[in-house]
Amino acid sequence: MDVEAEVLAEIERLGVSDIAPGLVAVALQLAKQVAACDAPTSAAVVGRELRATLLELRKVAPPAVAAADPLDQLAAKRKRRRGA
Repeated sequence: MDVEAEVLAEIERLGVSDIAPGLVAVALQLAKQVAACDAPTSAAVVGRELRATLLELRKVAPPAVAAADPLDQLAAKRKRRRGA
């Protein structure tokens, strides 16, 4: 499991790179440190900080756009066809 790649993927899903670049940088650095830790206790401490940082990123993330209702999608198609 590549911790750094997973953290980067989560950051991209959250869309927070522009909102909180400092927290993003901290999360990526912590992910690198988790991967490099040899001692389990060190990995646990760094992992706890990474989890806390990711929780903060989730708090500042914009709300997810819900998938449109099929009827809304149909209405949008009709509107585009009619040039409205």
